[in-house]
Amino acid sequence: MRAFRFVGAGFDAGRTGGLALTAAGGLAMTEGDETVRQALYLLLSTTPGERLMRPGYGSRLHRLVFAPNDDTTAGLAIHYVRQAIRRWEPRVEVIDVDAGPDPDDPWRLVIRLDYRVRASLSPGQLVFSVDLLPDDEETDGPDHDHAERDET
Repeated sequence: MRAFRFVGAGFDAGRTGGLALTAAGGLAMTEGDETVRQALYLLLSTTPGERLMRPGYGSRLHRLVFAPNDDTTAGLAIHYVRQAIRRWEPRVEVIDVDAGPDPDDPWRLVIRLDYRVRASLSPGQLVFSVDLLPDDEETDGPDHDHAERDET
């Protein structure tokens, strides 16, 4: 029986970087603070239960789908982001988390995370959005009430 060992740039056991897409559509390695930023994005976009062998990994931001885009939902988003980072990402210190409606899309909640990488003391920022209503819904916005529609 023959054994193969796969060794390549970025796939060595001692390397700590992640993968990223280049402008040409290829793969490139991320290193340093960019790796932490990428890990934060993956953490916040993962629903608990999705990751094999770590069922609790992720954030509860998925619970906000179909919620109204108001201050309560923004507060929950801030709480879920802080909770996930506190539990799963010890490499960063959260400086500030803010959330609010996207001015261009009433169904989108924009979350801004300001953080500091503990190892390098470098500041970082991650801005991402949560769609509160799937795109396939045909509504006029968050204040639209189906019960008041006059079909006559």
